Amino acid sequence: MTIDYAARRARIAPALGLTDEILLAGAGHPIPKPEISDALLPFIAHQEYYYLTGHADATGGIIAYDPKSGWTSFVPEVTEMDRVWEGKEQLPGELLGKFPAWLAARKGRKIIMLGAPVAGVAFDEPRTAAVREAYKHARRPKEPAEIDLMTRCAAAAAAGYARIQPLLKPGVSERTLQIELEAEYFRHGAQVTGYDSIVGVGAQSAVFHGSPSPDRVAKDGDFILIDCGPQLDRYVIDVTRTYVAGKASAFQRDFASVVLEAQKRTCDRCRPGAEWKDLHFSTAVDMMGGLVAMGVLKGNPQSLVEQEAHTLFYPHGLGHLLGLGVRDASGLEPGRTKDPRPSLRSLRMDLVLRPGYITTVEPGLYFIPAILNDPARRAKYRDAVNWPLVEQHIHLGGVRFEDNLLITDGAPVNLTAAIPKGI
Repeated sequence: MTIDYAARRARIAPALGLTDEILLAGAGHPIPKPEISDALLPFIAHQEYYYLTGHADATGGIIAYDPKSGWTSFVPEVTEMDRVWEGKEQLPGELLGKFPAWLAARKGRKIIMLGAPVAGVAFDEPRTAAVREAYKHARRPKEPAEIDLMTRCAAAAAAGYARIQPLLKPGVSERTLQIELEAEYFRHGAQVTGYDSIVGVGAQSAVFHGSPSPDRVAKDGDFILIDCGPQLDRYVIDVTRTYVAGKASAFQRDFASVVLEAQKRTCDRCRPGAEWKDLHFSTAVDMMGGLVAMGVLKGNPQSLVEQEAHTLFYPHGLGHLLGLGVRDASGLEPGRTKDPRPSLRSLRMDLVLRPGYITTVEPGLYFIPAILNDPARRAKYRDAVNWPLVEQHIHLGGVRFEDNLLITDGAPVNLTAAIPKGI
């Protein structure tokens, strides 16, 4: 199944709300490597341009829309040197040299700029911001071809996680797990990883964006947290699992179970019409109830969340939209502004779930010394936390489970259900 970009542009155009305005979306330009060299960093066409064209290698490319005449794609001319050195082929469309005349023929009309800015072209910033939000909202529901791509990408992710299951034991390094996982992704069709792979053992499992090291090796009883996903044609799967090297303690099993059970309940709640912010808070209440039952916290779970005590152990948001990039089209429901509450500082979106959305669901609980050793927090939550018990486990690390859900008219479809969970 392939993406029909002409049909996509035809669908998107009415959603932009343009009348006499001109829309431009630029692909951008490569960036030189930061050393004395003629080499360039790998070029990645701007997401807003790529969505409309599918042209990954159109350096300086521009897609233009005039409501009176439709879409016109301007692409770079491929030279003999490009063909010899890079193996490039000429993309379909008008050559970039024709763009100045196209624009001059529309002099005096307001310009909206998406993607990378086009050099020398002034645009209306307030209208651009409004159109960008409309554009983002219009592309949130995924087309069948996009869902197909992500399903295939999820299969590569499942193969990778299956490959490392025998390695999840004492003595394995973070880097070994990264290498074996990513290699299996590539064997199953992935082109690159969707983001920098995160692998953390022991206390490092509580570092949200930690880089895998060959020097950190799992010890018996260590948590192993892996957040790593493949990418296929710019579409990304984002999945997290937490395991234990060797034998887990009773406390670890209970701690992980709190996260896993809350995640399962939240996944089932991901139905059309659900408010993401409400799902975030209900998940927090579920997990705080689990920590109360374990003796880590004291009090009523709902009250603890209202006091923002949950941020001691759950300081990030519930998840984000996924697709063309790792946080594709996340953000706010049209007409909303950012909720100012400190506990929502890291929430990636404030949206109503709709059929066709693909979202991550990734609650987690962590022992993070930088948070738990903060004197102000200790004073504020003096009576809400069993601090002696926290001290016993301050270097335990963290647990996160993340799945990718396709929202449907009924129950969600878990694209990453085949990837093993469990402590």
